[in-house]
Amino acid sequence: MKVLVVGASGMVGQGVLRECLLDPEVERVVVVGRRALGRTDAKLVDLAVADLTDLSSSEGELAGCDACFYCLGVTSFGTTEEQYRKVTYDITAAFVKTLARTSPGLTFVFVSGRGTDSTEKSTVMWARVKGAAENVVLGAGFKAAYMFRPGVIQPLHGIRSRTPAYRVLYALFSPVFALMKLLSPRSITSTESVGRAMLEAAKRGAPKAILENGDINDLASAAPPRALTG
Repeated sequence: MKVLVVGASGMVGQGVLRECLLDPEVERVVVVGRRALGRTDAKLVDLAVADLTDLSSSEGELAGCDACFYCLGVTSFGTTEEQYRKVTYDITAAFVKTLARTSPGLTFVFVSGRGTDSTEKSTVMWARVKGAAENVVLGAGFKAAYMFRPGVIQPLHGIRSRTPAYRVLYALFSPVFALMKLLSPRSITSTESVGRAMLEAAKRGAPKAILENGDINDLASAAPPRALTG
């Protein structure tokens, strides 16, 4: 199985990449980002592309992928709609256009967010733009497409957000995660569960196109058990 991970340097992407590298059914992991990750693994192909709206130089590596796990994102705080749309919609559309040509039979899993508006009419800027990005994926004609809309995500295995403010928030709220899992387990997921659920969706499908935290946890739990080594 050959998979593509977009946005592997972010918190969610780190978790997804970890699960892909640990999965014995995944033979090759192609990572695309603006900068190389700087890590090595026998399975890993690490591609740095300065302009992610132009993937012409990487089409050879993007051919024949069985799945794309799209985790690239940016906070909407402090950004204009034009800036946010360029990252959230324009880059997504570029990957969709390229992969529809080079790997039309793949499963595309797009990390969106709880509250995304697929009608694209929301007064909340990020929800409207995320909805537009979801729609371009769903309309591309891939073998399957799933929208992951997580809410609270617990980072595991030493994974940290790249955003300083988020790191502070996660540190402050880390004692709350255990309580949330006890009192409301479907309201919280983890970087590990997101990665395992993505792989399960790519291998055996998911029951619906839009999945929130509880659905993600269910899908991760449905995956065959395996020994974790890292």
